[in-house]
Amino acid sequence: MISNEQLQNIKLVITDVDGVLTDGLLHYDANGEAFKSFHVRDGLGIRMLMENGVQVAVLSGRDSPILRKRIADLGIKLFFLGKLEKESACFELMKQAGVSPEETAFIGDDSVDLPAFAVCGLSFAVGDAMDYVQDCADYVLQRHGGQGAFREMSDMIMRAQGKSDAFATAQGFLKTVENMAQ
Repeated sequence: MISNEQLQNIKLVITDVDGVLTDGLLHYDANGEAFKSFHVRDGLGIRMLMENGVQVAVLSGRDSPILRKRIADLGIKLFFLGKLEKESACFELMKQAGVSPEETAFIGDDSVDLPAFAVCGLSFAVGDAMDYVQDCADYVLQRHGGQGAFREMSDMIMRAQGKSDAFATAQGFLKTVENMAQ
């Protein structure tokens, strides 16, 4: 279990993509990957974290024009794509963000994410992660990958940091949207 104090300390969230921001299915046509489905609530959770002082980084073992487009659309500046060795990548992302491991959370779903779990202060597994991955996580989310799991985690962090108005009240959300537009 994780404490409110641990969540309050989070300044960087590193997220896997396939199986976390997507449902993990890969859709191919004759030219390669044809499309990915991202949940709009996860995107809003990412933006709300960023607008409220928590940096977000993407770390994926795969790379694609589709993923690069989503990262650009969300305004994410920190990312490593096509990187299967996630331990050193996490340390590099922490360095770029200027944060310590204790100030970093990672959200993942499969074995490739276990080295990241080991070096980040908090680890979250999506609700449909493999059981042995869930066993290694500090917290197992209820929602599945591609179905709002990132948003569930982002709401937890923001609530612990006293910023739940950004998603739970009309005025708070309007202020967040105003900041996003600038």
